[in-house]
Amino acid sequence: MSDKLLDIKGLKQYFPVAGSKKVVKAVDDVSFYIKRGETFGLVGESGCGKTTTGRSILRLIEPTAGRIEYDGQVLFDSEKKIKADMLPYRRKMQIVFQDPYASLDPRMTVGDIIGEALDIHKLCADKQERRDRIIELLSRVGLNSEHANRYPHEFSGGQRQRVGIARALAVDPEFIVCDEPVSALDVSIQAQVVNMFEELQEALHLTYLFIAHDLSVVNHISDRIGVMYLGHMVELAESEELIFHSAHPYTQSLISAVPVADPNTARSSKRIILQGDVPSPVDPPSGCAFRTRCPYADEKCASETPEFKEISAGHFCACHHLDKASKAETGSPKPV
Repeated sequence: MSDKLLDIKGLKQYFPVAGSKKVVKAVDDVSFYIKRGETFGLVGESGCGKTTTGRSILRLIEPTAGRIEYDGQVLFDSEKKIKADMLPYRRKMQIVFQDPYASLDPRMTVGDIIGEALDIHKLCADKQERRDRIIELLSRVGLNSEHANRYPHEFSGGQRQRVGIARALAVDPEFIVCDEPVSALDVSIQAQVVNMFEELQEALHLTYLFIAHDLSVVNHISDRIGVMYLGHMVELAESEELIFHSAHPYTQSLISAVPVADPNTARSSKRIILQGDVPSPVDPPSGCAFRTRCPYADEKCASETPEFKEISAGHFCACHHLDKASKAETGSPKPV
């Protein structure tokens, strides 16, 4: 049995622009792997391609190019023109969507929302077994049997997200894409949901791709973190390594933006404010995608795309000026 549960190589997801020959390069040549039983965090600002990466991996959107391998089986390979039937893998791979208000059918009861997956995959022999399973799933996410007969509009945001998690768990998956599952929730509820994800992972031996734009949340739950910018993976490392020894200027800026509770530490921290706006993915910059906002950019950055390479054990980065970036002192502590 391989240590890698999921292996992504050269993933690309381009969308055509209506009335034009141009394309939106939402995900552009992204490669990473996820170990069995770990949580891999994916961070970056809005529009960088995090959600598109997660949905492309599950083939909810067919990738433009690349290779997706799950547990040793090739699900997609653009070069060899392989497109595996995904139905058997839907039980193994699930997703928890970002918006708990939009991801639940308002015309279905919570019991039917959770039970739909049980029906599709024929996992229950009769109605009683189905109901028992639904109640068990509700209990696992902190809800009770009475909630099965209610409709989504009767629940708070946190409760709806718990229903979404129960739905994902219904088919007993191995791998779950958590697509910003706490961003629409109150801060106090966020902590409860994140802790529940950790408890479920330990109890059910789950593997997560945890997508978020809040670096402190990702750092709390993730074993390794990948940082995306404008469709590209710019840095990848273990959580502590990324926080304490970030190498890419964009990662350093993200870390410096994390709020710090201690006012003395906050005053001594150096905030790195990026200039300009994120370029359009329809017309990205030549060379390094980050060069238009990078304080170290030069002619080489404009003409050559930096290689995403290993700079230390398990630490990958794509930057021409690692020596300059490494001297930057953000003064920012590890997020909590």
